[in-house]
Amino acid sequence: MAFQKPRLVIAALRGGSGKTIVSLGLTAAWRLHRGLNVIPFKKGPDYIDAGWLSLAAQTSCYNLDPFLMSSDAMLRSFVFRSSRGEGSVVEGNRGLYDGVDADGSYSTAELAKLLKAPVVLVIDATKMTRTAAALVLGCQHLDPHVHIAGVILNQVAGKRHEKVLKGAIERSCGVPVLGVVPKVAENVFPERHLGLVPPQESRDALSSVEFMAEKIREWIDLDGLWKLAQTAGALGCPLPEEKISGSERLSAGSVVIGVIKDSAFQFYYPENLEALRQMGAEIVEISSFDRKPLPQLDALYIGGGFPETHLENLAANEVFKASVREQIEGGLPVYAECGGLMFLCRGITHRQKNHPMAGIFPFEVVLEKKPQGHGYALLECVNSNPFYPAGTLLKGHEFHYSRVVGHKPAYPFAFKMAKGHGIVEGWDGMCYKNVLASYSHVHAVGNEQWAKGMVKAAREFRQRKQELSLMGDVDAERGVIGTPRYLTVQLRGEFVHGNS
Repeated sequence: MAFQKPRLVIAALRGGSGKTIVSLGLTAAWRLHRGLNVIPFKKGPDYIDAGWLSLAAQTSCYNLDPFLMSSDAMLRSFVFRSSRGEGSVVEGNRGLYDGVDADGSYSTAELAKLLKAPVVLVIDATKMTRTAAALVLGCQHLDPHVHIAGVILNQVAGKRHEKVLKGAIERSCGVPVLGVVPKVAENVFPERHLGLVPPQESRDALSSVEFMAEKIREWIDLDGLWKLAQTAGALGCPLPEEKISGSERLSAGSVVIGVIKDSAFQFYYPENLEALRQMGAEIVEISSFDRKPLPQLDALYIGGGFPETHLENLAANEVFKASVREQIEGGLPVYAECGGLMFLCRGITHRQKNHPMAGIFPFEVVLEKKPQGHGYALLECVNSNPFYPAGTLLKGHEFHYSRVVGHKPAYPFAFKMAKGHGIVEGWDGMCYKNVLASYSHVHAVGNEQWAKGMVKAAREFRQRKQELSLMGDVDAERGVIGTPRYLTVQLRGEFVHGNS
């Protein structure tokens, strides 16, 4: 049975052209002013734009990435998740044809063709008139299989500017101009690190989205864009979204996985959390700002984010840090990415001031002014760790301004990197007991081993706790202990034990 629901890809000629503002404003406007349930998607590994799109849609925004995921996996994910709504908005990244090479591999254009979705180009018209038509025409002719179906003009100086732009594009390119966004003096969405500030750190995030929805309704043809979205081609349904077999789900048991989720640690793909739940895990959200110990868990997931903007609070929360150390010493499986890695190190130095962190790894983290790692990553598991067997190949993404200093030259890392930087050039993934921490972010849709490894580690830890409980070696408050010292619950292989 073919899948056919309205969908649009919002693209641009380059980053910073306004496609995020248009995408989230359109999503919110369709929801608030047309009563439509829109499922948003973000092309690429981005977390922040996806966070704003989630807020605009009042539902999760999902990622689609031709590098991180196979075509079949992307189609399964898109069909499975977009079927929950009445239509979808897919925000592209960078320029329409920009990819990792001269052929534009993994570009927004390639994704649009895969989804058989019409493309709306957002054009920054600053100091430009008829040249805008030449740019649209060039995009149309570079790959005729990409269906460029409409244009939205951004940064338009006035009515005369609008008239010239619209006339040139519609006459020369044969596509309608479906919206005109004027120059505005104030940016209601402040930027940081090449993108928007996360909504979790914005005081008036929801008000900003609602304001933009109202402006988009004023500036853009909502009904015309919906009619355009309805022209999307039928997708031949691939195999359904992978379901976990009954026996595998039952064997997983009811494991409890904690997720540190607050304004310091906010970078989680919703597909990752859904994959854990699909395998039978219960997700418990935890704030690193709460001055109380961790609850009893079978595993802990610490994602990325901006711990550097909350260093005073994190450093002062001794109760929480001590609890993290205590449960890790007791063998708690912990998977940490980027910001999570930073938190687990001894301290973070920012603006020449050091802030003590959890101290699991005996290294310091320093924040720099320029990115220390930025882009896609290819990793091979070459050393023992709690989550992946040796030989596992992973695709990931890294974007960090921090670097780890004071590491030992002979320190064995879990991952050898064929692409990317990592903790030290070419290597990523530090282990201590049942902890694995890396700069690379992994997406569950393209790496099915991730969720299976998380739940397997949690299940083994839970079972070991139950076995030790029968022997009287489990403390109700502190987890798995011995007398008078901890008996670490080891999951797989021999791990590196650092001295913190």
